[in-house]
Amino acid sequence: MKADIGLIGLAVMGQNLVLNMADHGYTVAVYNRTYEKTREFLDGPASGNDRVLGSESVKELVGLLKRPRRVMLMVKAGSVVDTFIDTVLPFLEAGDIIIDGGNSHFPDSIRRTRELAEKGILFVGTGVSGGEEGARLGPSIMPGGNADAWPAVKELFQAIAAKAPDGQPCCDWVGQDGAGHYVKMVHNGIEYGDMQLIAEAYHLMRDGLGMNAEEMHAAFAQWNKTELDSFLIEITRDILAFKDEDGSPLVEKILDAAGQKGTGKWTGVDALELGVPVTLIVEAVFARALSARKTERENAASVLKGPDHRFSGDRTAFVEDIRKALLASKVISYTQGFMQIAEAARENSWDINMGEVANMWRGGCIIRSTFLGDIKRAFDENASLDSLILADFFRKLIDSCQASWRRVVAEAALLGIPVPAFSTALAFYDGYRTARLPANMIQAQRDYFGAHTYERVDRPRGEYFHTNWTGTGGNVSAGTYNA
Repeated sequence: MKADIGLIGLAVMGQNLVLNMADHGYTVAVYNRTYEKTREFLDGPASGNDRVLGSESVKELVGLLKRPRRVMLMVKAGSVVDTFIDTVLPFLEAGDIIIDGGNSHFPDSIRRTRELAEKGILFVGTGVSGGEEGARLGPSIMPGGNADAWPAVKELFQAIAAKAPDGQPCCDWVGQDGAGHYVKMVHNGIEYGDMQLIAEAYHLMRDGLGMNAEEMHAAFAQWNKTELDSFLIEITRDILAFKDEDGSPLVEKILDAAGQKGTGKWTGVDALELGVPVTLIVEAVFARALSARKTERENAASVLKGPDHRFSGDRTAFVEDIRKALLASKVISYTQGFMQIAEAARENSWDINMGEVANMWRGGCIIRSTFLGDIKRAFDENASLDSLILADFFRKLIDSCQASWRRVVAEAALLGIPVPAFSTALAFYDGYRTARLPANMIQAQRDYFGAHTYERVDRPRGEYFHTNWTGTGGNVSAGTYNA
């Protein structure tokens, strides 16, 4: 029997993708660096499944495949991917396809697409989101790379992908070379932002309002029936209800030091490179970095004093304010993420359909939520939309949340509870809607100390001026450029 696809790497994601493919009628050849892992999989989760074929070497795996051969790597990002590509290459022929389904950094996918094309091999770098459950039952799949490979993987990918509520597969071609992994990177950045926003809402309710886990569970359960309906709100609801062996809430026994694997940082670094104000994701990354300094924070808590203010208002009303602040801030997070994808598409000449990106995130992935359908509609109505918050639906939604949002950020400051994601989202909104920002002062300062020049409001854009501010400087000015 010949296999439809080969998969290398039988960790949790790899195993579940194999079973998903087999469920949809595809025969899959599998290989793991340690054969014991392959044997355990064949004797365990894949036991009795004649659509899963084991192999003891890469050569054997490739020999089991139909032409064009499709080999999917589900291994650790970085040099390990290159090592396996080099291992597989000698057994492939022109027109065969290598698929990287890990969390690779997009510049690596750009390089691999080019290098493999020179050898006649088609490369697909695809983001796969949804964790263990998504891989098994239907993930969000974001493929990019060599477009010539898409017809050969489209049917399989769309078959195993999650389906949106209207039945559309949460998978479509994203764009050339690194586009698929880029979109997955930004997806993960938005995930960082969503998680931080939820954590801040939880912090406000727990420490600001004195709510217990049962009360917060009820609040999140209710929120999941509103516009906030999403996977992350749903699991937060469940986490708050989960009891430890002694009957107390398990969440309160978990150390407050968050880990990270780097995709949020990559998103922030690339946003800085592109000059896109992705402030919420960056604050979420920094919040995790601050949380990791647990010992320092404990020492600081004993000597640094905060306000004596205590909340004295209507608790029920303020919980609703928090919900609206969370909703408005979440809109800003997605707004910034799509701004970054659009700028990267321009920079890299990727033809990315923003509406389809939203569609790919409607099911299977970690950030799936009800209003992704509204995002898709906004971009379907105006593909060149500069900013999501300019679309009527989101403009009106934020307007309905604005008073609550401001009350929450103000009350958090009075209580001394850090809300970096809530507050930076509001600051971005206020900055974006301000026709005249104080950057004229910054330009004046730059010209004063460094002769960096400035433009004038009473002259056409693109004309630059320098002033001898002290009377002792010269008329020579610095060249204009953006670092």
